[in-house]
Amino acid sequence: MKKVTLDEVMGLERYEQARDESRRRIIALKRHRRVAVGDQVTFVFENHDTMWFQIHEMLRAEHLTDLDRVRDELDVYNALIPEPGELSATMLIEITEESRIRERLVSLIGIDEAVTMEIGDSVHSRLLVRGEFEAGRSKEDKLSAVQYVRFHFDDAARRAFVDSTQRVRLVIDHPNYRHEAVIDDAVRRSLALDLAA
Repeated sequence: MKKVTLDEVMGLERYEQARDESRRRIIALKRHRRVAVGDQVTFVFENHDTMWFQIHEMLRAEHLTDLDRVRDELDVYNALIPEPGELSATMLIEITEESRIRERLVSLIGIDEAVTMEIGDSVHSRLLVRGEFEAGRSKEDKLSAVQYVRFHFDDAARRAFVDSTQRVRLVIDHPNYRHEAVIDDAVRRSLALDLAA
């Protein structure tokens, strides 16, 4: 999938003028790229456009105009864009009770080893694509509420994913959080475009 290039980066003033329209467009796009798994975890699948928006929002928030710093931000965010045969997502752990955030996050340590995408219903023919998480966001005593995860698809899994007769589920099988969600058709069509890129 195409990375965001320096040529695509708007100056802060120009972005400010285009921001409202850009936000509306990205909100509409993310509607078909968001999957809630249970009541506390949401996956937002990233692509070129979502990262273009994140880059501009970061540059705006930090008032960054120095080209070297802009290039650094491009490198950071471009690393989150899926490579060929991949899906890439930001996983958000959403805990609304502020007093319970640390306790709940600690109880979810190990969640980065408990996420899979399951394609198909038959035990014998079901394909599993394990989530591979960015290192350093989970430690023995600490877990970040924002995680980055990739799903690497081999040819068989890719073909099965785009086959609308096969059910696709996003599964979290952690001792303290066991939930799954069927990926609906609209989200699946959007993600199939990523796999085809």
